[in-house]
Amino acid sequence: MIEKHEVETHPHTVGRMMANAETGSTQASSSGKVRTPGIAAVLSAIIPGLGQVYNGRFLWAIVWFVITPGLWIGSGGFLGWVCHILSALQAYGYASRRMQHH
Repeated sequence: MIEKHEVETHPHTVGRMMANAETGSTQASSSGKVRTPGIAAVLSAIIPGLGQVYNGRFLWAIVWFVITPGLWIGSGGFLGWVCHILSALQAYGYASRRMQHH
C-alpha cells in the first residue's frame, strides 16, 4: 500500500514545479525555457558557443565563435580542440548551477 505524504512548499516553488511537470522539465533558464546540462555540454563540444546559445548566454557564445576558429587556424589545428572542451565545460557548469538554483 502506498501512503501519501504532505510536503510544505513555497507558492513560487509550486508554480515552477507545475510548469516543469507540464513540460517534463527539470530546469528553467532566465528566459523560462528548460536547460539540461548534458545537452549544453554536447552542443558546445560539437560547436563551441552553441551550448552557450542554448543556455541564453549570447555574449559568451560570440566569444567562443570568434576564439575557436582563431585557435584552429592560428595553431594549425593543434589548439582548436581545447576550445571545444573548455566551452563544453563552461556550458555544462552554467546549466548545472542554474538547475541547482531552481
